[in-house]
Amino acid sequence: MHKLGLWKKEDWWAVWLGAAIIMAAVLKLVISVPAPGSWHLNPLTAFQAVPFWRFLLLGAGIGAITFFAVNVMEGDGRQYIVGFPLLFALALLAFLLGKQQVLNNYQFDNVIWSLVIGLLISNTVGRPSWLAKTTRTELFIKTGLVLLGAEILCNSIMLLGTYGLGVAWLVTPVVFLFMYIFGTKVLKIKSEPLVATISAATSVCGVSAAVAAGSATRAKKEEIGYAISISLLFTVIMMIGLPYLIRLAGLGEIVGGALIGGTVDSTGAVVVSGAMLGEQALEVAAVIKMIQNVLIGLLAFFLSLYWVTCVERDRNVSHSKPRLIEVWNRFPKFILGFMLASALFSFVLTPYLGSEAVSEILGVTKGFRGWFFCLAFVSIGLETNFLRLLALGKSGKPVYLYITGQLFNIGLTLLAALFFFGGYFFPLPF
Repeated sequence: MHKLGLWKKEDWWAVWLGAAIIMAAVLKLVISVPAPGSWHLNPLTAFQAVPFWRFLLLGAGIGAITFFAVNVMEGDGRQYIVGFPLLFALALLAFLLGKQQVLNNYQFDNVIWSLVIGLLISNTVGRPSWLAKTTRTELFIKTGLVLLGAEILCNSIMLLGTYGLGVAWLVTPVVFLFMYIFGTKVLKIKSEPLVATISAATSVCGVSAAVAAGSATRAKKEEIGYAISISLLFTVIMMIGLPYLIRLAGLGEIVGGALIGGTVDSTGAVVVSGAMLGEQALEVAAVIKMIQNVLIGLLAFFLSLYWVTCVERDRNVSHSKPRLIEVWNRFPKFILGFMLASALFSFVLTPYLGSEAVSEILGVTKGFRGWFFCLAFVSIGLETNFLRLLALGKSGKPVYLYITGQLFNIGLTLLAALFFFGGYFFPLPF
């Protein structure tokens, strides 16, 4: 990798932004993060405890640091900063609506409103073209996840991670192999790269896994795009619907979070869905999804190896041999930031500063985490157009493959979640 390559990678910028916010909280450069208060009839009362100018200052601060990141990554962040005031205003509106007392009692918090506001705009008037560069879902989500690492102590991660391995690393390969065999042998889909790409998107983590698998199997660009479209279509449905089904089934936050983390395709959607279910569900879902994300690099390597040695061996297809460095190249780097944040708070800050001081620091990081997630949820809504997704995800064998594989994935993951997180065989992590 070129020595300047790190400055162009979104994963690394998420780590650096998260680290900068944590440092600002530790050094008390920032001592609190504003949020609207609770209100009943008059929304203006939500700003009585916190003056409005503090929200303007917060928006300017988040806009400045993210603009710097985007500007370095792309060489020109002007289009990003032009749309950021509107994006932040929509996030503020979502926070405000989420504090309405009656609706909040029915779980209509800022997570729901962020999605609703974004979806309403995208599916009515459409997302303005000048806002396209501002909806940086992955950057917001990954930065928020690095900050989430500060809130989850290492002993909890170790416990969740041990159980999570059973959900993520045992189920994922089984689902991938089932879908690959089902697609090639039962549905008899002619394009093996397309089958592998859809299988990876379903079993691992959506878009990132689809791109990695498509690259490893030399899938056509339109095949990768088609797999991503199918994944996006059903991810939106699962992201919104799964928390309600989990509540209806009475599975609880821990088992429900494990189910969400193991089945919802993308990291961003997992965070949204977990947050809709509750804080414990968010923690479990996020940890499991990040454990699952580790498989992206391994999947790309072993798919490349299989394609070179088996699929293309008798076809005289020229293909460079896969290298182990690909595992690192495709490894989601923001996971390192999550783990380092957790280690810092577990082994350095808590022992030396004490729990009371650390609690004040976490109040700041958690506040920023909430705003980054809210910006990401609004962005997800703005990027989701149901008519376009339905048009892209036309009926056919690939759709049948996805639906069958996802149903199998949900069933198997539910069994694993109940086994590892149900409290029947192992102590509960919370």
